[in-house]
Amino acid sequence: MSSSIPGSLAAGPDARPQAGPARSGTIPALADCFTVRLQTGPGPLDAHPPGQWLVLTGPAAPARPVYDWPGGTGKTQLAVYLAQTWWQRSQAGLLVWLTAASRDAVLSGYLQAATGRTGTVPTDDAEKAAARFLSWLAETTQPWLVVLDGVTNPVDLDELWPDGPAGRVLMTAAQDIAVPGPRDPLVFPVGTFSSHEALTYLMARLSADTDQRLGAVDLVADLGCDPLALAQASAAISSSAITCRDYLDLFLRRREQIAEAVGAQPAAKAVTWTLSVERAEQMSPGGLAQLCLALAVLLGCHGIPDAVFATRPAAEFITGPGGGQADPQAVRSALLSLHSTGLLDIDPGGAARMVRVHPAVQAAVRSAMPDDVRDQAARAAADALLQAWPDDAEQSPLAESLRACEASLERATADTLWAGGAHPVLFRAGRSLDGARLTGPAVSHWRAVARTSERVLGPAHPDTLVAAVRLASAALAAGQNDDAVALYRWIVDTQVRSLGPDHPRTVAARVDVGSALLAAGRPSEAIGVLEDVLAAVERLHGSGALDSLAVQDSLASAYQATGRYQDAIQLARRTLAERERRYGADHPGTMATRADLASACLADGRKREAITYAKRTLADRERVLGHDHPDTLASLSTLAAAAYSARRLKEALPLYARMLEVQTRLHGTDHPDTITARGNLASVYHSAGRLAAAIQLYEQALAGRQRILGPVHPDTLASRTNLAHAYNAIGRLSEAVALLRGTLADCERVLGANDPLTKTVRESLKAMTGD
Repeated sequence: MSSSIPGSLAAGPDARPQAGPARSGTIPALADCFTVRLQTGPGPLDAHPPGQWLVLTGPAAPARPVYDWPGGTGKTQLAVYLAQTWWQRSQAGLLVWLTAASRDAVLSGYLQAATGRTGTVPTDDAEKAAARFLSWLAETTQPWLVVLDGVTNPVDLDELWPDGPAGRVLMTAAQDIAVPGPRDPLVFPVGTFSSHEALTYLMARLSADTDQRLGAVDLVADLGCDPLALAQASAAISSSAITCRDYLDLFLRRREQIAEAVGAQPAAKAVTWTLSVERAEQMSPGGLAQLCLALAVLLGCHGIPDAVFATRPAAEFITGPGGGQADPQAVRSALLSLHSTGLLDIDPGGAARMVRVHPAVQAAVRSAMPDDVRDQAARAAADALLQAWPDDAEQSPLAESLRACEASLERATADTLWAGGAHPVLFRAGRSLDGARLTGPAVSHWRAVARTSERVLGPAHPDTLVAAVRLASAALAAGQNDDAVALYRWIVDTQVRSLGPDHPRTVAARVDVGSALLAAGRPSEAIGVLEDVLAAVERLHGSGALDSLAVQDSLASAYQATGRYQDAIQLARRTLAERERRYGADHPGTMATRADLASACLADGRKREAITYAKRTLADRERVLGHDHPDTLASLSTLAAAAYSARRLKEALPLYARMLEVQTRLHGTDHPDTITARGNLASVYHSAGRLAAAIQLYEQALAGRQRILGPVHPDTLASRTNLAHAYNAIGRLSEAVALLRGTLADCERVLGANDPLTKTVRESLKAMTGD
């Protein structure tokens, strides 16, 4: 292995077979003087059959104790070579490179690949977008290769393992890991170079001054053909005026010193990194290289944005310890010296330059770092991340890299980031996960922050309560509704003890409990909570207070969910009047309340009123928010449903057609919202007697749901039922009966005999057959 200068493979357009090869993800470039491992590699991927998994792991542990750190044999570099070779030979292949060190990174990678394939950014959470992409991989006939680089915990890949008859999976892991399911992967331990490979690599690295090759054969032997040790040794030699023989003398003396200090024989790379540090210090004196390296190893080994080192906190730590003046140019010099000596890599191109540290170097430096230096570096790193973090770019590769850096920093520094309260970077990383709709990783992050805050700062500390609120909100977004309710109730209890029952923050927490109960499908409980809160708000602040209007909106929704439509309509009208008086018709809250009122009227069968309110809301939102805004589309959906319910099919048809056009344009043909819009339009055509158009759309919707959701998902079963009814309506009775019989069997097997859909299908089949 050498200093590998990473490159980027940008997400391409829709990756269809006729479009030619496509690739997605940020992939490291092959290292300088990369040596093809003809003697110690697994051979090209084409030599293995499609569907084969190849797992590159580290070598077996040495027979006798050695002072060492895992890694350094070039697994990632080998994966880069294998993947690029496969992709270059593929006529229509899709290459997806994923950094697999965390679930966040895997989901972000799938999201990027899905966006590249469809040309549209998914609007739902990353888990659902990843599931759709994996479903496509499972069915496509296009050749594909997914690389999972740096897998550390198989749990991170639960329900995210790629599979499919046309695909291949290439994985790198520090050790052999359990691959779930029936797969039988080929596990290939990647060890040291052969003597020939090692010498070929070293000679190529020292081609600029052939005199430096003196003693190369002996150096290769004493370094044990270790790729990382050879990379660091060749870097130190080429950046100086010494020969291989001179370096070997330094190496042997240092190895003896380390062995005496630790009481064990050190591995080659446990020696070479120390010599590289000394050489870097010679190139950038004053301790700058060591401080720069200390900062880097805390931020991880999967790519540190160059912008982090350009921040004032980083520069002050590296070049201005003790109150000295920060010098960004000196930081750049220190980075270059570390790169020149093989201690880190710098990506020279791309939109976001990246600094990468090898995991073995990271482990070595961390083990040697004094606690006081680590703590100072941790605080500087946290401040630097916070300053480098952009706003409103949470799905970008830059934000993904910053989240990975924050996670690495958090793991490496124990409670250092909690001195005097939670460091803001902990909350910034969580908000980034929320904004990227990485719901599962967001819950895990906020849970860890909340638990640590409670342990270090106490349950009543403001940081603990903020973390708990964010955790509850993340749990709601992830569909963990009962957990969210329990968290919000814990927050209320804590606020009551510290602030009292009528404190505004306590009352606000009770509102959150009611909203969570409503989201959890427990509207009756929500009503009790929200009615009590509304009484408290009006008692404390007056019935026209701003926060009472939001409570009234939630309470009206709870009334509607329990079938108390009259109460919902009455309260929504009262809220709408107050909002219009205070804020005007174009205020977002006013439009939202009018939309809720339209839905309540529709639920109560007041179709004419529902259409009136829905038309007004749609017009306002189109004018204020734009035609494609999600709230505008929600109003369009409500108006279409109201018109259809009133059997005003001439009005409903263009509304549903518009919805399908917008969803297709915004999200692509396979997005669940697009498929739903297609099925809705089919139903309207069916009701209007335009059966040919209805059947065509029903068949398209069914094919989409089978492809994206699977053949026995409830929505797919409903689509099969709708299509059967359309077949029956045009006299294709035998097809309709066959389709319903298969659907009934699947419903009984998957949903149970008493499920409402099962009963509907059974009754439909009986009506068609007379049985």
